[in-house]
Amino acid sequence: MRMFCAARQFVAWAFLAALLGLLLPAPAAAQEPVNSFDQLNTRLKVGDTVWVTDAQGREVKGRITSFGPAAIGVDANGAQVLRADEIRAVEHRRRDSLWNGALIGFGVGLGAGAATLPWACSDSCSGVGQGVLIGFLMGGIGAGIGIGVDAAIPGRRQIVYRAGTASPSARLSLVPLITPRTKALAVSLSF
Repeated sequence: MRMFCAARQFVAWAFLAALLGLLLPAPAAAQEPVNSFDQLNTRLKVGDTVWVTDAQGREVKGRITSFGPAAIGVDANGAQVLRADEIRAVEHRRRDSLWNGALIGFGVGLGAGAATLPWACSDSCSGVGQGVLIGFLMGGIGAGIGIGVDAAIPGRRQIVYRAGTASPSARLSLVPLITPRTKALAVSLSF
């Protein structure tokens, strides 16, 4: 009987550990900003709030009213049309999905509830089901808290368009030349 109880405890812990592993968020990779102004409409839509930085470094915050091949319409305390050749960067704040907050909160709550599992199994094996139930109940509470926290965070501003730079690039190459009679270094500089 004692071995059966230990096996049930192991299965319950393994289940909780596997579930927690599935709920952990995967690393996310940010999208690179587009360099071509005519691709801007692939990342944004009319109505999105953006921060537009012009060639002089001034920033304008407003909602997109229209897209064109060489201009963007922005409503920033009045309608403005900003030409592509005047724009250095466009930033957009993407709201974070509430799902990851719910999953993280559920995982934390489930972990807190799983901590009660050894206590529930201390006297008899019948407490395993109660421990798992407490784990899922705590997970639900944690998911609710996670959604609330995630909704309160505004999100980070991301650059979605950056004007191409015309700065020249230089390349320096150093190659050692070693022979039985000489030792030298070949230097090459290209523009």
